[in-house]
Amino acid sequence: MSSFLRFRHVDKTFVRPDGTREPVLRDFSLDVSPGELVALVGPSGIGKSTLLHLVAGLERPDAGTVEIESAHPDPRVGMVFQQPRLFDWLDVADNIAVAVKAASADIKRARQMLSAVGLAGHAGAYPLSLSGGQRQRVALARAFAIQPDIVLLDEPFSALDELTARRLRLLLQELWRDQEPSGLLVTHNTLEAAFLADRVVVLAGKPARIERIIDVRDTRPRDAESPLFFDLHREILAMLERGAI
Repeated sequence: MSSFLRFRHVDKTFVRPDGTREPVLRDFSLDVSPGELVALVGPSGIGKSTLLHLVAGLERPDAGTVEIESAHPDPRVGMVFQQPRLFDWLDVADNIAVAVKAASADIKRARQMLSAVGLAGHAGAYPLSLSGGQRQRVALARAFAIQPDIVLLDEPFSALDELTARRLRLLLQELWRDQEPSGLLVTHNTLEAAFLADRVVVLAGKPARIERIIDVRDTRPRDAESPLFFDLHREILAMLERGAI
């Protein structure tokens, strides 16, 4: 799918309970090209998740625009959170079907995506009977079953053990190659950012600014053991340790 995502001169300020105003974004601009996954890294509270919420329509900018250019009249946005956020009273197949129907997508996609994430035999299972990794596979299947224009990933693997997270990163890479949406990944794992993203955007300051954009010069499928990703990981981490962000 050929979908652009654009932030144009976006301002966003939150008002604290005591009435003080906290500017999070000011004159923020960024383009995400069709098929591109951009990772956002930076300190907690800098505004990374706010950027995702603006794209999803959960927040509105105070100024500026967030634009999605898509072939669909109503662009389809898939989201994957740190927690799967499944309906415990629905089985796995129905959890995915709810999203597919809401997006007016092909209902056959629900079963197809279950197979794609390796859970074809768990369609009738309920979320509480699944492991954490399996539940997050369902969350990935739900996001991609709607054939999204944009996929938003908010620390999707941070609650998992490293072995499970590694497997799901590889799965996400396969899903991305298959559908080629555009997307944003929020993560505190700099190695994950280097491995999954086409560009890593390093945020700094209050309100947030783009400190640096790092191009990841590698095509998919990628080798998770490639020295390239470890070098980029160390480069980003060094910026954190120097207090640059």
